[in-house]
Amino acid sequence: MLDLSDVSADPARQENITKILDSAERLFRHYGYAKTTVADIARDLGMSTANIYRFFASKTEIRHAVCGRMLEASYQMALEIRRRPISASDRLHAYVYAQYTRTCETMLDEQTVHEMVIIAIEHDWHVIEKFIDRVQDLIAEIIAEGIAAGEFLEQDPYVASKCFGAATVNLCHPQMVAQCLAKPNRAEPEDLIEFAIRALKK
Repeated sequence: MLDLSDVSADPARQENITKILDSAERLFRHYGYAKTTVADIARDLGMSTANIYRFFASKTEIRHAVCGRMLEASYQMALEIRRRPISASDRLHAYVYAQYTRTCETMLDEQTVHEMVIIAIEHDWHVIEKFIDRVQDLIAEIIAEGIAAGEFLEQDPYVASKCFGAATVNLCHPQMVAQCLAKPNRAEPEDLIEFAIRALKK
C-alpha cells in the first residue's frame, strides 16, 4: 500500500496524488467502485493510464488510499472534539453523534458510496483496525480526564473505551447504521449515547 506520508516532502508528487484521489473518490461515488477503472480516472484528469500507474500500482491501491483518507478525516474530527474545553461527557456525546452524522451523510447517502464502504470493510479491514485503535486511544484519554475530574467512576480508561465503543458501534459502523436507520424498534441515537455515558458514571 502507498504510504502517503512518504511523499509529503515532494509537493508536486503530493499534488498529483491528491488529484488522483479526488478524481477516484468522485468517480467511485458517481459510478460505483466496481464500474470505475483506472482508465476512467486517467480520462477524468486528462492523464494517460500509465501516468496514474506512476503513483499507484493498481486500482486496489487507489482504494486503499481513498479509504485511508476518509478514515483520517474522521480521526481529525475526533481529535478536534477531544481537544474541546468542555466536560468529558459532552465530548463523548459530541464525538459519537458527529461520527453517526458523518456516516449517514458521507457513507450512506448514495448506493455507490455504500458499495465502496462495504468493499473497504471486506478488503481493507487492517486499515480500519488501525483507525479504531487510534480512536479508542482518544476516547480513553477523554474518559481518563473524566475520571480525574470526578465525572466518571474510577476504572481502567482503556477497558472503558473499548466497552464504550462496543456499546455505540450501531452508530459508527456503516453497515449497522444502514440496517438500523428508520427502524422503530431501534434505540434513538441520542438515547443510546446517553445510556453509554451513564454506564461510565455508575
